Amino acid sequence: MNLNKYEQNLLQNCSRLDAVTNSNGDITNSAKDVIENNIESSKLLCKFIERAADLKNPQITKIAIAAKDSLICFYGHRHLTQILSNTEPKEEHYTFEELMLQLNQLVGLSNVKSQVLDLIAYQKVQLLRKEKGLHSPKRTMHLAFIGNPGTGKTTVARIVGRIYKELGLLSKSQFMEVSRTDLIAGYQGQTAHKVKDVIEKAKGGVLFIDEAYSITENDHSDSYGRECLTELTKALEDYREDLVVIVAGYIRPMKHFFESNPGLKSRFNTFIEFDDYNANELLDIIRHMSKKEDYVLTDKVQDALLQLFSKAAEPSKKEFANGRFVRNIFESMIINQARRIFKVDSPTLQELKELIENDLPILSHT
Repeated sequence: MNLNKYEQNLLQNCSRLDAVTNSNGDITNSAKDVIENNIESSKLLCKFIERAADLKNPQITKIAIAAKDSLICFYGHRHLTQILSNTEPKEEHYTFEELMLQLNQLVGLSNVKSQVLDLIAYQKVQLLRKEKGLHSPKRTMHLAFIGNPGTGKTTVARIVGRIYKELGLLSKSQFMEVSRTDLIAGYQGQTAHKVKDVIEKAKGGVLFIDEAYSITENDHSDSYGRECLTELTKALEDYREDLVVIVAGYIRPMKHFFESNPGLKSRFNTFIEFDDYNANELLDIIRHMSKKEDYVLTDKVQDALLQLFSKAAEPSKKEFANGRFVRNIFESMIINQARRIFKVDSPTLQELKELIENDLPILSHT
């Protein structure tokens, strides 16, 4: 067999150790099996090396150390080779039907789903018109998602990107999420280069900019933000054929964001508003979380959660955290349940799965 230098070194040192310990080829054969990717043989080889070192013979110990070092080098080289051969992440692939199911199964968001379905219908029809030689309007695919945190903006953005890939509107299904720190450099003139690098990496897929208004929060004194926006606005037009940029954020700050650059708003045809979840929808979300993580919510705890969500989601509560709030409640309940079950001797399967009223966190602001 053709061996690289790490394999040759391992085999050579193990053969020497075999000879000086009169092991009748056992160490050499173990080394050969290791090279053939037999994990169990590596354990056996380590035992052979340890036994040789235990003989307290200086010459044998020296060879045993060399064999051990060559084994470490062999596995280090193999692991690094595997890492380098897998640097390109594999794209997850879903059929168009699977993606539509993912969209429709999201809790609530009826207005969002309706607008996304309109977008998909429009793009599909334009593709059909193009195939028949009919005129197809040059309409940008860039989107603006507006709403409070935790309303599913990132999740919907991922699904939309994958649907566009399945329709042939994008060449990749990759999704790149960035914020102000990813776009703005620390020195004058460097921000444009940083934005170009981000755009280059995102091309072919979706570039999602959450809290996009943070780019222009200090627009009167922040020349870096203006530089970023100028470069971004140019890219929106230059790469519109194979890049979808989705900007997201709260309603009022996003309005200011679009007013900060005259050409920015014209690059976005579609503005989708994500409403806050109501109490029943929040309860559905925590039910889904529980089922996914193999927990069960008792009827009483569901009633208590509904009351808690009704108070938390009152219209007077500005910038309510929605899904993030539910996630925090769920994680607190898991911790509280673990603290409770830890004191129980031999808990049953039901006890390990069940979340009860006592597991609810105490929230001072509700």
